[in-house]
Amino acid sequence: MERFLRLKSYNVFFLLVISTLNLNAQYSEEFVKYSDVYPEANRVRLQQNIEIRIEENDGKISIKQNILEEDLFLNESATYNSKNRLSFSSFFELENIEASSFNYNNGKYSEIEVTNFIEKDELDDSFYDDSKTLNFIYPNLKKGSKTKLTYTQIVKNPRFLSTFYLADYFPIINNKIKIIVDNNIGLDFKKFYTDKVDLTYSTKKRRKTTEHLWEIRNTKDYDFENDAPSFKNFLPHIVPLITTVELEDKTISILGDVKDLYGWYYSLVKDINKDDSSPELIALVKELTKDKKTDLEKVKAIYYWTQKNIKYIAFEYALGGFIPRESNDVFRKKYGDCKDNSSILYKMLEIAGLDGNLTWIGTRSIPYTYEQVPTPVVDNHMILTYNFEGKNYFLDATGRYIKMGLPTSFIQGKEALVSYKNDFKIVNVPIIEAKENIISDDTKLQLINGQLIGESTTTLRGYPKIDIYNKLENLNTNAKTKEFYNLNLKKGNNKFLITDYKEINKYDYDEAFSITYDFKIENYAKKLGDEIYINLNLNQYASDYKVKKNRKRPLEYDYKRFYQAKTTLEIPKGYAVDYIPESKTFKNDLLVCEINYEIINNTVVYQQKFTQDYLVLKLEDQKTVNDLIKKIEKFYKEIIVLKKK
Repeated sequence: MERFLRLKSYNVFFLLVISTLNLNAQYSEEFVKYSDVYPEANRVRLQQNIEIRIEENDGKISIKQNILEEDLFLNESATYNSKNRLSFSSFFELENIEASSFNYNNGKYSEIEVTNFIEKDELDDSFYDDSKTLNFIYPNLKKGSKTKLTYTQIVKNPRFLSTFYLADYFPIINNKIKIIVDNNIGLDFKKFYTDKVDLTYSTKKRRKTTEHLWEIRNTKDYDFENDAPSFKNFLPHIVPLITTVELEDKTISILGDVKDLYGWYYSLVKDINKDDSSPELIALVKELTKDKKTDLEKVKAIYYWTQKNIKYIAFEYALGGFIPRESNDVFRKKYGDCKDNSSILYKMLEIAGLDGNLTWIGTRSIPYTYEQVPTPVVDNHMILTYNFEGKNYFLDATGRYIKMGLPTSFIQGKEALVSYKNDFKIVNVPIIEAKENIISDDTKLQLINGQLIGESTTTLRGYPKIDIYNKLENLNTNAKTKEFYNLNLKKGNNKFLITDYKEINKYDYDEAFSITYDFKIENYAKKLGDEIYINLNLNQYASDYKVKKNRKRPLEYDYKRFYQAKTTLEIPKGYAVDYIPESKTFKNDLLVCEINYEIINNTVVYQQKFTQDYLVLKLEDQKTVNDLIKKIEKFYKEIIVLKKK
């Protein structure tokens, strides 16, 4: 028996050896190595090299970026990575493109070159620019394959020097960035999160040029998670900027500070709308403002008209991505991008005798301030700012149903670069408080033949109202709308059913939007003997804010929220309240939940107020939030008991 077991062990060992030898024969040594080091990765980038040459010739700056990418694919998902593409535009041209696949056979890699590159325009229904893509397919890509891509990128404007990311969604083994710059060109580097990686930097100064070199090895893959802030908040990266060019007789400023950035921005907009406004546009402004008593009311009328009538379509042909179109053209075509909306707003206010200010701003996906990064990567949006009695109103007509005084949610808390022609100011857009974004629910309940019958009014203000308006616009039948409300206004359990509904102030900009509806919930109340048990926590708001325990990134929300629910249960005839839970408050710096029970006349009145008081929930705060929600959910299970008299 012992001999048999020994033989069996030898056989297993022999099979393992053979299996390992077969694996090594089928795949390269680097594949075996990196499959072991990164067992969860789909691929690793073996080499990522960027070499940039920045030169000055006759007062002009030329920039060439030579790029090398070499990838190794570790599983069958290689097939899905066969398609690749490179982007280019009037600002970035491509040269010297070479791409190949490499498959491992008989102890060596064999190369298959890509021969077919297809150029395509990148267009969709709401975005038009001069960006094009060069599309190609790596041939015969499979597990264990490698790819190699080299190309040259010509940067046509010195203000658009690319950001360098030192990590990605896959591991990078060798990452090298080299910049060789003429000594009369001033260069600065803004570094973000580079202290989290083992980055080495060296510089060599020669007679005519200076070389900057960054190297980093074996960076782990970045974990993608839904609803996390932009990767720019985590990935280590460097933003290079050209500050000055020294010529024989003068020094030219490029992007040394915010003043330089604003100077370039203003040079692009200072000559727009010089033509006389069309008679039709003048007549429209007069009609919109004729009965308005204050300047703010005039601005509101113009702002709401623009939101309703100018369709948002993004155009970014060359410098058209930075220069607004003429207001007469925008008015005639009835569409435009953010700059065009700002252009027509500016002109319409001017016709009304009012002053608006063109404003550049970055959305919340961009984490930089203007002082940190005074380059075009700091912003991606244009709005109009109007100041009335010392208060700034941020007018963004690309959104719909945006109430005057409410910024679009994606610019909350951001810096705005406001133009005063030859001068500028940086001002802060406020973060809207939770109690401005209200979802309020008032419900009356009756228990009839064991079925819960109710009537409710749900009222929305602030961003929740805008969100629901945008969703309702896509529902073109009563049946679809009713189904939408059944899903989004659900109470109690899955047997909740709306029988009838009515909408109040639908699509109104200033007034709250309300939905009144009748509903029923079957099998919700439980009857045992002479007692009835009912849970009045029909809206368990806190549960929506639980965070998965294994989450690795912060959690970002569009806006803060405040919920309030009042539920009045009519006590059935012949019954009395035998038990109601105590009132309770749960609170920390991020969440507040107040639940209150009262007996008033022949009713039980339940009230809940819930506040979500953050835009970004940091990783270190997620357990704190979950712990509080766990306590709230335990209380959500409390019931009232009605007993037959």
